[in-house]
Amino acid sequence: MAEIDTALMRARDVSQALTLLSRLPARATSHDRGARAAWAYPLAGLVIGGLAALGGAVAVWSGLPLPLAALVALALLIVCSGALHEDGLADTADGLWGGWTRERRLEIMKDSHIGTYGVIALCLSLGARWGALWLLFAQGPGPASAALLASAALSRALMPCVMATVPHARATGLSHSQGRPRPATAAVGLGLGCIAALLLTGGAGLWAVIWAVVVAALIARIAHARIGGQTGDILGATQQSVEIAILFSLLA
Repeated sequence: MAEIDTALMRARDVSQALTLLSRLPARATSHDRGARAAWAYPLAGLVIGGLAALGGAVAVWSGLPLPLAALVALALLIVCSGALHEDGLADTADGLWGGWTRERRLEIMKDSHIGTYGVIALCLSLGARWGALWLLFAQGPGPASAALLASAALSRALMPCVMATVPHARATGLSHSQGRPRPATAAVGLGLGCIAALLLTGGAGLWAVIWAVVVAALIARIAHARIGGQTGDILGATQQSVEIAILFSLLA
């Protein structure tokens, strides 16, 4: 009976992770687990990355030019996640560099309007990922699919680490509503992301893990210095920046 309850709890955690991080039809009946389900974030990333990889591979096999195949894969990444992380990246860029005080930065990040810094950040992120995927698809659908899966899983595995190590910057918002995962929970998620990256990309995955951790730590440090902690927008910016770092490292 205990084993069945544990299996059901883990399945519910995966469902909650997919519900939180995607727009896929996997609706959790409740969100009572909160940050305790954060270990499953990389599994949600595998689903999202898998769909993007499948779409890109089908585009290649259908005879579409490689730039368009890369665009299909990128579009699926965005559609499946509901542009959740892109929104966080734009708000983070506007807030951290558009305000002079902690209070003003948080106010800007909460504003639904997008500013110059946000537009530039989105353009750079989209361009970087499209270019990287284009070059990866030039190596074949296999390497590109592996990179998509690894980057989607590992980038989301770093989010619980930031949640666990950096305090909340405000007492409201999506990140605060989820709570802070225990270090053990974050470690499980990171372990799953690292295993996925290493299994999918071999030795190159080791450099991907190193760069992913470095970039996530850098963003966490900047966020702590400028707004005193992390928010849901910071987590979105972390995912986007780490995903780019992983794709670039796999190309290098």
